[in-house]
Amino acid sequence: MAGEIRKRSVIIAGHATSVSVEEEFWEALKQIAARRGLSLNALIAEIDHSRTGNLSSAVRVFVLRALSGDRREDPAPAP
Repeated sequence: MAGEIRKRSVIIAGHATSVSVEEEFWEALKQIAARRGLSLNALIAEIDHSRTGNLSSAVRVFVLRALSGDRREDPAPAP
């Protein structure tokens, strides 16, 4: 179902946590990670390191900024 939020387990700095995002955001995040040559866990760890709020929200904002070309607070700029 489009727009359905799903909880996913990730490892950040050796610790398990979860991220709850819509499938569309998750797929976009996977594409961004692949383009940058990073694993999902590595990209999420970078997002986590630079966030100021909830991790799931930070992932959504990161994806929106990355897809719009906005480089502000981009934790993993393209080489």
